Amino acid sequence: MVDATRAYFLIVGMWVRSTMAYRLSFVMMTLGNFAMTGLDFVAVAIMFSHIDALGGFTLPEVALLYGTTSTSFGLADLAFGNMDRVGRRVRDGTMDTLLVRPVPVLVQVAADRFALRRLGRVTQGAVVTAWALLRLDVDWTPVTVLLMPMMLVSGAVIFSAVFVAGAAFQFRANDASEVQNAFTYGGATLLQYPPTVFGTDLVRGVTFVVPLAFVNWLPALRVLGRDDPLGLPGWVDFASPAVALLCAALAGVAWRVGLRGYRSTGS
Repeated sequence: MVDATRAYFLIVGMWVRSTMAYRLSFVMMTLGNFAMTGLDFVAVAIMFSHIDALGGFTLPEVALLYGTTSTSFGLADLAFGNMDRVGRRVRDGTMDTLLVRPVPVLVQVAADRFALRRLGRVTQGAVVTAWALLRLDVDWTPVTVLLMPMMLVSGAVIFSAVFVAGAAFQFRANDASEVQNAFTYGGATLLQYPPTVFGTDLVRGVTFVVPLAFVNWLPALRVLGRDDPLGLPGWVDFASPAVALLCAALAGVAWRVGLRGYRSTGS
């Protein structure tokens, strides 16, 4: 694990140095990433210029959901966002070159073409989260103070696990990046809105099947002092770290199974 982590940061460092060779380009692309992702929240703000609440949630409350989701997803996208390239590597045979190197394949795929500009999404999410917390009247107890960083870190791990599991599926499907994106980018968009605007079956699905609700819905409801629409026990709001570890373990197993089943392109 130590060697794999070191290898990851060495590859990342190489791409960062490459990026910093054109610093003005990096700044412009990061600002562009910040602005493009920020347009999503602008759309939410415009919506609230015509309504007072969405599913019973005010703009600052929706902003907290939006900000925490964007921050967690941005961190996962920064670290593992290139996992959707696995299908392309399988099709063109370049996966073979990764197998002969003395570095874990997962590390190479995750760190390949590391895009530092994705910090724009993380920064934008953090700014919206800070704005929401300033506008909300949160009862800051030791529990709620602990929930905020726990929510962001656990959410990033859960999204990272989804990235890895989706990449493992591409070993079988070969061209399934859009299926993966439905759960990563699509899941991030879903969690930016209150669970009360969705059907109960969908909320159950993202709680018990693909546990994206543990990214922010459940812990954020505790921070906001709101009831869980599924009526789950109160301790579930604190289960995000355990769910994140379970997701990471299952994603690791899926990756190993997918990699062992890889048979090259045959060309």
